Amino acid sequence: MAQGIVTLEALKPLLIRGARLLGLDLGTETIGLALSDVEFRIATPMKTLKRTKFRADAAALAKLAAEFEIAGLVLGLPLNMDGSEGPRAQATRAFVRNLGPILPLPVLLWDERLSTVAAERALLAADLSRAKRGAIIDATAAAFILQGALDRLARMD
Repeated sequence: MAQGIVTLEALKPLLIRGARLLGLDLGTETIGLALSDVEFRIATPMKTLKRTKFRADAAALAKLAAEFEIAGLVLGLPLNMDGSEGPRAQATRAFVRNLGPILPLPVLLWDERLSTVAAERALLAADLSRAKRGAIIDATAAAFILQGALDRLARMD
């Protein structure tokens, strides 16, 4: 199985029946998680992990990957508005490099510009209180990231 950073075209043949994709919104304090359905059509917010040490974060992701038969990760790449990569994008790439030996899965980096804004708007439209929005914003942003990739996958057929 391919591992490390892959393209959408390289990821598609790895998506086997019964497996899922795990979407990640990697923040400095939390990791928002979203899960695809087994048909790779719908992304659902899952939960938010509080970041601690890298090894503990990686172990938690590996446990989830085993539990949900994850075929690959879709990780939000925080590009600048002009499309360039800044320090946060570099940190995301370093996270993927470090994660590879612990969780050898293919990783699709997905442009996450405005995903948190879109998630915030959706939660506001649902009339959730500030406290409730704060508790699920990262997982909702991960779902927006993952859904973008799933929608593109569907259009590849």
